[in-house]
Amino acid sequence: MKRFTNKTVLITGGTSGMGLATARRLLDEGAYVAITGRERPRLDAAVARLGAPAGRVLAVRADVASLADLDALMRDVETWRGGLDAVFANAGTGIFKPTAEITEEDFDRSVDVNFKGVFFTVHKALPLLRDGGAIVLNASWTLHRGLPIATVYSATKAAVHNLARTLGSDLAPRGIRVNSVSPGYIDTEMYRTANTDPDAEARNAAEVPLGALGHADDIAATVAFLASDDASYITGQDLIVDGGLVGSVPAA
Repeated sequence: MKRFTNKTVLITGGTSGMGLATARRLLDEGAYVAITGRERPRLDAAVARLGAPAGRVLAVRADVASLADLDALMRDVETWRGGLDAVFANAGTGIFKPTAEITEEDFDRSVDVNFKGVFFTVHKALPLLRDGGAIVLNASWTLHRGLPIATVYSATKAAVHNLARTLGSDLAPRGIRVNSVSPGYIDTEMYRTANTDPDAEARNAAEVPLGALGHADDIAATVAFLASDDASYITGQDLIVDGGLVGSVPAA
């Protein structure tokens, strides 16, 4: 399928994991893709891994928690392609600690990236986003089910889905759809960093009715659906991609 032929999509946090997989998926479907990351070497490596023809990928160093960086990003995108057809606000950070160990610095960084960064990514992109476009926000299964080491993280992700609902209403007059995707246990660099226990993968997989961790490509396919015309009557929703983790009990 070539659902994104000649369309322009912005993906924040596009240097690895779900962001990189989504960039690859949309490029395969004909899109021009702008990706962001906080480190130039990782951006350059991501572009090399994508292997797209010259001119199809724009890689911009930007921290979504910085409004100045977001302003510069949007200027670069406008110069490059003139506008946007879709946005995947994917950049996020995960700080997983017992509540008693959370510091003010942990709290501020989590809120700055996961909530403020998502809000202002959309806010700054709106002048470039064409009517009839789509926005997908990366939330988390933890907004649906409590995880004891994720109090601040899950709260920011709940805020992200609330944004999807309210922005879906706010932007409906422009025909812009806004949805969130809630990944479950997805085998990414971020997952591996947060789960250093060698038994973590088996333990987490045992919680999932489908019996395995998900892959970044599973999220990429979901984002591509939500951003495409195939989802033209869907807005303000959260699509959980978790192998049944939230809603089902594994078979004995």
